[in-house]
Amino acid sequence: MAPPDTASTSARPAATDNIVEIRDVHYAVGNRAIFSGLNLSIPRGRITAVMGPSGTGKTTLLRLITGQIRPDRGQILFDGQDVSNLKRGELYELRMRMGMLFQNGALLTDLDVFENVAFPLREHTKLPDSLIRHIVLTKLQAVGLRGAAELTPPELSGGMARRVALARAMATDPELLIYDEPFAGLDPISMGMIVRLVRQMNNALGITSIVVSHDVEELAILADTSYLIAGGKVVAAGNFAELKKNDSEIVNQFMNGLADGPVAFHYSPAPDYFTQLLADEA
Repeated sequence: MAPPDTASTSARPAATDNIVEIRDVHYAVGNRAIFSGLNLSIPRGRITAVMGPSGTGKTTLLRLITGQIRPDRGQILFDGQDVSNLKRGELYELRMRMGMLFQNGALLTDLDVFENVAFPLREHTKLPDSLIRHIVLTKLQAVGLRGAAELTPPELSGGMARRVALARAMATDPELLIYDEPFAGLDPISMGMIVRLVRQMNNALGITSIVVSHDVEELAILADTSYLIAGGKVVAAGNFAELKKNDSEIVNQFMNGLADGPVAFHYSPAPDYFTQLLADEA
């Protein structure tokens, strides 16, 4: 990856131990609060998991970090820069330092595997075709799919498609790799492959990874640090041994997959069930 220009380097704050810092973030959609004073830090060179019940804002957090939306209050810092204060060009430059593995892979179906991985290089750089070819084949080799370079997305299994998406996310050698539900819909073998690849990529390249997932067992193997989000805030943080010992009811419910607990089955607020049924009949 080409080094940043001198002007950008001099304007950038000195590096800290955390590549991302979320400080007292508040964010709401309409009258529904998603975050109410969220605080967490993503340490450099580590794998950090973000967990929580459905609807707690995990994917919203990723959108805040990448600058797709802005918080109502608080700071989203990436390498010391407040993402919400960046101009369009500055935000575009910052995103070049990130890679994203989308939940469904989001491969371009009219391009073959090679061109899917080459896409960000062709779109964002002026590298010659010979160097792009070298980079693409290197990334495909890393995920074990160099032999599938000429296949199209419909010809791939779910696990293969996720690995191609990972190769594409790594194409620009990002400092931060973000994984949104990377294990969703995968069989146990494919899931094991992805877990191993995430760890290998993090160790070999010295990058930082954020993994959003519901898969407690896989994250127990993968994550260095984990955050559990509920009610708009972090309710627990630490390694998995520490989370398992946490005596919070909501932590216990989530970590052990319990049906009964603080996280209710029914969405609320809602009117009284029988009153509403009778009103509909009337």
